[in-house]
Amino acid sequence: MSGTVEPAGLIVAVATRGDRSAFAALFAHFAPRVKSYMLRLGAAPEAAEELAQETLLTVWRKAALFDPARAGASTWIFAIARNLRIDAVRRERRPAIEDDPSDGRAEVEPDALVAAAERGERLREAIAALPPDQAEVVRLSFFQDKPHSEVARDLGLPLGTVKSRLRLALARLRGQVEDLR
Repeated sequence: MSGTVEPAGLIVAVATRGDRSAFAALFAHFAPRVKSYMLRLGAAPEAAEELAQETLLTVWRKAALFDPARAGASTWIFAIARNLRIDAVRRERRPAIEDDPSDGRAEVEPDALVAAAERGERLREAIAALPPDQAEVVRLSFFQDKPHSEVARDLGLPLGTVKSRLRLALARLRGQVEDLR
């Protein structure tokens, strides 16, 4: 980085004073590098440009969270970029929900309805048979569609504990409902 001010100092200036010239210097230095990084990770050129801009915008918004004692400025910025790329890939992989072309009166075989109801009941029983701490993690993760970090925060548990309980619960459920298909 040209000049005498280190990137960490520029981030601190953004955090403490909302210093636009410090941000401009950060942007000029890091935006092309982040874009190149995104291209190396396989992003399309337009997506790489957007992710680079989003990364630096996140730096602007979250500059107060930067701790020079924990990480260098470039490490922190590229971690933001990496996380944004992961989020973008996840969004790309989610299938788009298409409208049901039927008029809502699709023919469903009675046997299929009965089988689905039986599978649902067996799954409810299997979840009820789990230890309460595992059942709660399953309910929050799958039925309330909460990310693991939010489950951990809601239950006041470390993230690793939530993931461990979920893994154990799924192993038990898999063993109990293997023949549901």
